[in-house]
Amino acid sequence: MFPKPSASLVPNTYAYETVPLVKPTGFREYDARWLFGSELNLMGVQALGLGLGTLIHELGVRPEVVTGHDFRGYSASIKQALALGLMAAGVKVHDIGLALSPMAYFAQFALDIPCVAMVTASHNDNGWTGVKMGVNRPLTFGPDEMSRLKEIVLSGAGQARPGGGYRYVADFPEVYIKDLTDRPKLKHPVKAVVACGNGTAGAFAPRILEALGVEVVPLDTELDHTFPKYNPNPEDLEMLHAMRDAVLASGADVGLGFDGDGDRCGVVDDQGEEIFADKVGVMLARDLSALHPGATFVVDVKSTGLFMTDPVLNANGVKADYWKTGHSYMKRRVHESGALVGFEKSGHYFFNRPIGRGYDDGLVSAIAILDMLDRNPGRKLSELRDALPRTWSSPTMSPHCADETKYGVVEAVVKHFEAMKARGETIDGQPIRDLVTVNGVRVTVEDGSWGLVRASSNKPELVVVVESPVSEARMRDMFRLVDGVLRTHPEVGAY
Repeated sequence: MFPKPSASLVPNTYAYETVPLVKPTGFREYDARWLFGSELNLMGVQALGLGLGTLIHELGVRPEVVTGHDFRGYSASIKQALALGLMAAGVKVHDIGLALSPMAYFAQFALDIPCVAMVTASHNDNGWTGVKMGVNRPLTFGPDEMSRLKEIVLSGAGQARPGGGYRYVADFPEVYIKDLTDRPKLKHPVKAVVACGNGTAGAFAPRILEALGVEVVPLDTELDHTFPKYNPNPEDLEMLHAMRDAVLASGADVGLGFDGDGDRCGVVDDQGEEIFADKVGVMLARDLSALHPGATFVVDVKSTGLFMTDPVLNANGVKADYWKTGHSYMKRRVHESGALVGFEKSGHYFFNRPIGRGYDDGLVSAIAILDMLDRNPGRKLSELRDALPRTWSSPTMSPHCADETKYGVVEAVVKHFEAMKARGETIDGQPIRDLVTVNGVRVTVEDGSWGLVRASSNKPELVVVVESPVSEARMRDMFRLVDGVLRTHPEVGAY
């Protein structure tokens, strides 16, 4: 029987080498994230694999799983420990090696394997690790599965079974690359900065886009798990600014930036302007709804209100469905609703048929953006951006709040705004027009200005976003008001 995990161990001790370390807060709403070494050791990863294998059997799913790992100095060893635990649980492991997360999701279809366990910390800083898991393609775990997995692992209820095995799938990236490039090339020339922050996508993105006819200007595409320039996260301004500089220096038509595991794509236009992913989503929705009138688009609660109010989308009969932030929530909503695409402000896009298979893939997103440009040969990306109604939006802001307290703070903030609305109180003299509480609270006032507060699903932080269709001053007013409510909670730290 494998030892029961401990929530806290001191490194460089006998206990650290003989007991699994698994900090409970690593089990998030829809994936798992830990600081490797201080919150999770290799025996803890084995316990996670044993627990996941036990859950796969419990759910009655065929016990076979695709696994891969991102490009970090410790990811391969973590994947091997995970595979040991899965095999001990009687699961056959199909290892595709160094991979992007969407490559692992694709492998579920290409290899006809029901389950996935991708070792990645996604966009988190070096030192973090994690696993994205699923047993029902193209979906990944949500809160119910994560809660049950946490219960199995932490209670030591993982069960060893015979029948496990291991298979290394040689050259699988070639299958993935062929799937994305087996299509007509772009009709019109386009030059693109391809930024990878020295992360995993550097091994694949330039080659895929070149095969489609793109003139690629590489930016930090060499693999280097020390991330010497910045963390590969196209939502961070440091990476976006580097992309801007490269676009302006090279005269590129677009800058495309990929995160650490390649499931997100950030965009800079030909003028070097960083376009938030939700605004790129509106541009794509305009383009795609012309081809698919009446389409439904799922949008996360952090995203712009333009999906609801844009006159072009309204003329094309678009239905906007605002839903919970988080790749598993969005993926499931897109899958169950039959929406054409799901757009998340963080840059996760979920393209259903005929464009994609329902999972988030930064390369599929990049190709959709390039196809949009190809269908508008007389217009630059900056012109498509300028054609959108003007709004003033903040970046995603993240004040510190401990994992143990963040959900309680958000619940109190939700109740605060619900009580205001019930009493008919105004915000800056304006009545509250709408409250969306599917994921934290999104409060919209009469002039369309809105603010969002929710708990981060993978970091000890809150998430704050504000937007106004009126002016920058109104956007700042909304931030001042939302932040004023947060400052009544001493648990909330600095941004």
